[in-house]
Amino acid sequence: MAGEKEIKEIYENGMKILEELTSNAHEIQEQMLEEILIRNAGTEYLSRFFVHGQNHKQNFKTNVPIVTYEDIKPYIDRIANGETSSILFADPITQFIQSTGTSEGKPKLIPMTAESFEKRMVKPLLVDLVMKKCISGLDQGKSFYLFFVKPEMETPSGLMASLYTTSYFKSQIFKNGLAKFCTSPIDTILCLDNKQSMYCQLLTGLLLRDEVVRIGSSFASVLARSIKFLEDYWKELCSNIRTGYLSDWIADPACRNAMSSILTRPEPELADLIQQICEDKSWEGIIKELWPEVKCISCIVTGSMSQYIPLLEFYGGGIPLVSPNCGSSEACFGINLKPLSKPFDVSYTILPNMAYFEFLPVNNDGGGMSREFELRGASATESSESTNETTTVNKPVDLANVKIGRYYEVVVTTLAGLYRYRVGDVLKVTGFYNKSPQFQFV
Repeated sequence: MAGEKEIKEIYENGMKILEELTSNAHEIQEQMLEEILIRNAGTEYLSRFFVHGQNHKQNFKTNVPIVTYEDIKPYIDRIANGETSSILFADPITQFIQSTGTSEGKPKLIPMTAESFEKRMVKPLLVDLVMKKCISGLDQGKSFYLFFVKPEMETPSGLMASLYTTSYFKSQIFKNGLAKFCTSPIDTILCLDNKQSMYCQLLTGLLLRDEVVRIGSSFASVLARSIKFLEDYWKELCSNIRTGYLSDWIADPACRNAMSSILTRPEPELADLIQQICEDKSWEGIIKELWPEVKCISCIVTGSMSQYIPLLEFYGGGIPLVSPNCGSSEACFGINLKPLSKPFDVSYTILPNMAYFEFLPVNNDGGGMSREFELRGASATESSESTNETTTVNKPVDLANVKIGRYYEVVVTTLAGLYRYRVGDVLKVTGFYNKSPQFQFV
C-alpha cells in the first residue's frame, strides 16, 4: 500500500503524471487491455472466448460479450462463497466493493484486488493537487470534510465487502495523506454511529473555524444533510464550546478520546459568535458566515446530485461549488481539471489508466440505447424528427474514437475481473484534454 514516500512523489510530479496520461491516452488504453488479457486469458471466464489461446485484443472485442451484473453474478457469487478468484482474475481478490445498486434486493459485489484498489487510491491525491493548483490558499489551512463509514459485511469466503468510501477512509493512503489535512480526527470519521460521528465532526469544524479553507463531503446530499443536522444541534454544539465539555450522549470511546485533545477548554466568546450567526432567521450564506476563510465547497454535484445545487449555493453565499471527480463502484472515470467551472458546466477528463473503456453509442438525446441494439447486439439506425438528423447506433467504440457532442453508455474492463461490463451511466462527450475525452453525465 502506498506510503508517505509515494504520496510525496505524487504531489511533486502529479501534474506531469496527468499530462503524460492524457497525452498518451490511446496508447495507455491499448497497453492496459493487452496486460489484462495476458494475465487473465486462462481464467475460467475468459478462456471460453479464445479459440486455441488466441487472446489478441481484436479477439477480445469480437468474442467477449458485453454484459450486465446479472450475467457475471454467478461467477462473483462463487468467489464470495469460497471458490478461487481465478474464476475471473489471475490475481487474488482481496475484497469486494458494495455497489449502491442492487441485485435481487442485495448490494452488488464488485471484486477488487490489492493492485486495483491501490491504483484507485491515487485519484483523490490527483484531485487534491488539481484543486490546489487552481484555487489559491487551499494549502494554507485545513479541509473541513464530513466523511462517514458504514459497517462492512463478511462474505462466506472470509473476504470483506464494504462501500468504496468506507474502504478508502480505512486505508493507509488516506490516513497517511489527505486525513492529515482534515479537521476531523480519523476516529470520528471511522465511528460507525453516524449521529455521533456527525456531531463530533461538526463540533471540530466549528472549533477550528478560522483554520478551515475548504468544506465538503463525498456527495452533495451528505453535505446538505450535514447542514440540516447543524440546524437541529447548533444550540447544543454552542453549549459544548461554551463549557468545554462534550455532551454525555457521545458514548463512543474513540470519539470521546479524539475530542479530548480538541475540546480542551471553555470558549464562551466563540460560542457567542456562532450563536449569533445561527440565530439569524435566514441561513442564506451560513457557510460563509461560520467559516469565513473557506475558498470552495467540494462535493460531487453532477448527475443525480445536481438537485442539491440550489440549496448548497444558498448556504454557500457565493463560495465556489466544486465537483472534483466522478466514478462508480466498478471503476474510476475521471477528474475535473477546471474545478472553478459552474456546476452545470462541469466536464470530467477520463483517466485512461483506471480501466479499459469502451463506449456504446446511444440515441442523440442521451435517453438510452436503442431497443434494437439491446436485443441483437448489432447496429441500428434511428431518425430524430426534431433535428432531421440520422443517428446510427453501432458497435462500441474505444476511447480514441468517441465524437464530441455524441452520447455513450460506458463499458469497462477492469484490473479486477470485470470484462466489457455495462456500468449503466450515460455521458455526453464535450471535448478532449490532450487526447483524453472529456464528458458530462446525462
